[in-house]
Amino acid sequence: MDWYVYLLAIFAGALSGVINTLAGSGSLVTLPMLVFLGLPADVANGTNRVGVLLQNVVGISVFRRSGSLQPTFSPWLIGASVTGALLGAWIATILDKSAMEIAIGIVMVVMLIVLISNPKRWLREQSEVTAGRPGWWVLVLFFGIGIYGGFIQAGVGVLLLSALVMVSGYTLNHANMIKLVIVLLMAMISLPLFVLNNQIDWGMGGLMAVGQGIGAWLAANYATRVPNANVWVRRLLIVIVLISIARFLLI
Repeated sequence: MDWYVYLLAIFAGALSGVINTLAGSGSLVTLPMLVFLGLPADVANGTNRVGVLLQNVVGISVFRRSGSLQPTFSPWLIGASVTGALLGAWIATILDKSAMEIAIGIVMVVMLIVLISNPKRWLREQSEVTAGRPGWWVLVLFFGIGIYGGFIQAGVGVLLLSALVMVSGYTLNHANMIKLVIVLLMAMISLPLFVLNNQIDWGMGGLMAVGQGIGAWLAANYATRVPNANVWVRRLLIVIVLISIARFLLI
């Protein structure tokens, strides 16, 4: 590979690591970059999971060392999401992504309306989570998000944050930490399926992973040290959602 390929891969990975750790949808950076650098779309989709895996390990470790990783999250939501991711990853190995991209673009439009119209709920300072098993419709929602995450990954962080904050009642910072755990488990369970179908370029994936690990470390340290991180994460979410709408519906 030429030297600029290394630089582009690491830079895109670092930017993605920052975006994914603070908000989500960093794959909107890495997936197009992987295709631009010469990978087929299906291989780019699988290769992207390598960096996602590492960046979430780094992000979680930083939150954990800072004492910010709160253990009060529902294993039901994690179980539903991860189970859906396994199904979604299997679908990704056999089906085209175009219909799913249109669907997620529509979801992003709805999400933008929610982000803009109800800022107080996004910026709550205390989680309002009900103990016990969530309702079945909530589990179905997280199962569906898991399917999408296993299928294409891009945008799943925003979907998870929205569901955790708006449906489950977590604060944005708390939801962000839970999102990292869920996405890590999604990547762990889906990666073997892409390996079995020869849809991983380990060299390119390793380069992206280096950048994503660096970006995740920087972003997680920011989120644990800046008092008004909620405000900036919400603003970043709005920007990412607008980019997602353009990516999935307009371009």
